Amino acid sequence: MTTPYQQYPQGVSDKSKVVAGVLQILLGGFGIGRFYMGDTKTGVIQLIVTLVTCGFGAIWGLVDGILILVNGGVDGQGRPLRD
Repeated sequence: MTTPYQQYPQGVSDKSKVVAGVLQILLGGFGIGRFYMGDTKTGVIQLIVTLVTCGFGAIWGLVDGILILVNGGVDGQGRPLRD
């Protein structure tokens, strides 16, 4: 019997953590890595922060990309990213 609310659904995401991390490092100010992962809410917030701070918010995207590469992450459905 399975519970309807599992923290991580069965299986691994079809999204790559390397692609997500590199996209986030290069274009993280626009939230591109988060959009790729399916996390549109965080992607939109990163875009707004970058626009409101006249580009200084892009540092968040850089740090986020490094953390994705080091620690991995989950996609929009909660599945861990593949290597």
